[in-house]
Amino acid sequence: MSLSDRLLRDILKSTKTIAMVGLSMNETRPSYFVGRYLHKRGYKIIPINAGHGGKHFFGQLVKSSIDEIDEPVDMNHIKNQIIKITKKQEELRIVNLKNNKKIKSIFIEIDKPLNRLNDGKTDPSGRLWFGSMDNLERNIQNGSLYCLNKNLKLKMVDNKYMITNGPAFINEKNFYHTDTKKRIIYKIKIDKNLNILEKKIFKKFLGVEGFPDGMTTDRFKNLWVCHFGGSSISVFNQKGKKIYKIKLPAKNVTNCAFGGANNNDLYITTALKGLKEIDKKKYNLSGSLFKVRTNSKGMTSKSFNVIYD
Repeated sequence: MSLSDRLLRDILKSTKTIAMVGLSMNETRPSYFVGRYLHKRGYKIIPINAGHGGKHFFGQLVKSSIDEIDEPVDMNHIKNQIIKITKKQEELRIVNLKNNKKIKSIFIEIDKPLNRLNDGKTDPSGRLWFGSMDNLERNIQNGSLYCLNKNLKLKMVDNKYMITNGPAFINEKNFYHTDTKKRIIYKIKIDKNLNILEKKIFKKFLGVEGFPDGMTTDRFKNLWVCHFGGSSISVFNQKGKKIYKIKLPAKNVTNCAFGGANNNDLYITTALKGLKEIDKKKYNLSGSLFKVRTNSKGMTSKSFNVIYD
């Protein structure tokens, strides 16, 4: 269930210090935007990131884990089951935010200490999907695609990715997933046991188009794809034909999601990462969050609910 604007305002009014687990130092990541937004509005942000412990970010020392916090942190818990999922080195930790108790730890990619988790979404069944990737973004295929079900059972569904992005779902058994570095969007079909039945290239980007980044689907099953380095969002139908394009005054378009009262507003994140000064002047709104009113509607998302003792 979504929180009302009034309830969110009440929470923020009573909060001064916020610990952000998994806060990314990467300007293209949503957690970076959230941290920067809150920091600029006067909140004290305590960054927690196992890969950057000891560094300074937003004027604060980065902690490697929650256990290193040595000061009071304001936290408000609204639902009986609110969870957070963080990757602490090789550990995927699920925590109940009502009592801050650990529900389960899942150890993954122990042999890949430089990996991190990337985009994550729920599918029409309410399962949580997310990818991993090399944090240094080297030209190595260290990334994988995972699915976590309501019983907290994790399965690796696919591998050999450089930079994972997505997924975006058509239905329970069909979805799109991207390898940004390869400039490829795949269309994948799975069975009830999450085994891949078919995987084919849906779209391959040309160099002049930038890189396919975050994406979403609408109720007509069209795919909305962000162009990192391409200052736009392309809309493809199920046959891969481009049917619409949104141009933006930002070069690096990173992700998009439908929302709003009628679910027809497209919220779009962008990044300053890697831009030269000439590009910053040309694309002077890079790093901004945009809202575009569309003539379509997004697919209704299903919450990730866990079952545990």
